[in-house]
Amino acid sequence: MTPRSLFRAAAVAELVTWTMLIVGMVLKYGLDAGDWGVRIGGGVHGFVFLAYLVLTTVVAVNQRWSSGALVLGWASAVVPYATVPFEVAVARRGMLDGGWRRSPDARSGAWDRLLFVVVRHPALAVGVGVVAVALVFVVLLVVGPPVPSRG
Repeated sequence: MTPRSLFRAAAVAELVTWTMLIVGMVLKYGLDAGDWGVRIGGGVHGFVFLAYLVLTTVVAVNQRWSSGALVLGWASAVVPYATVPFEVAVARRGMLDGGWRRSPDARSGAWDRLLFVVVRHPALAVGVGVVAVALVFVVLLVVGPPVPSRG
């Protein structure tokens, strides 16, 4: 899996889960069908949102994006359906070209060394990433929404 194909899959997954959340909100607030759609769609979307942020960071380090491009990538996950246009834009600019970097060079820093561990041990990295995202997700669920629920 290349950085481009991984990032494309994450962008599409984020788009799909936005749709799930929006459908859940229409069911809850428009059709008074209860909050089950928001609970399911929101939960899946929340998990994929966090995973997208992590994957965007990994791809940005590998591709040596500027800090501004990384922040814009993160911000694209906040706006419904913006991750795919962002992915298309960075792909057109060549910012997703090439494979995974596996060894240091003169420009490599601490984040690059962490990237090399991730690239050398992808199964372990995915496992640690999923556990880390799940832990953050659980903490956020315990803390609760930023605004009181309207029922």
